[in-house]
Amino acid sequence: MPTHGSMTKAGKVRSQTPKIEKKPKRNLPPRIRNRREYWIRKRKEAGLPVPTVVPPSSVPRGSK
Repeated sequence: MPTHGSMTKAGKVRSQTPKIEKKPKRNLPPRIRNRREYWIRKRKEAGLPVPTVVPPSSVPRGSK
């Protein structure tokens, strides 16, 4: 029964493929985005000022 390919050719195509840099992510992951939107919504309900840029460290975390 023939094999699927010789070991001398293993990885040939991958090594010939040019390396392409990955694009930077444009959006936040949904979990972080939802947490930030919740924080903004709660501040608006409480009548507190909402900064234009909300740093992720300012979002309060739930106690365990």
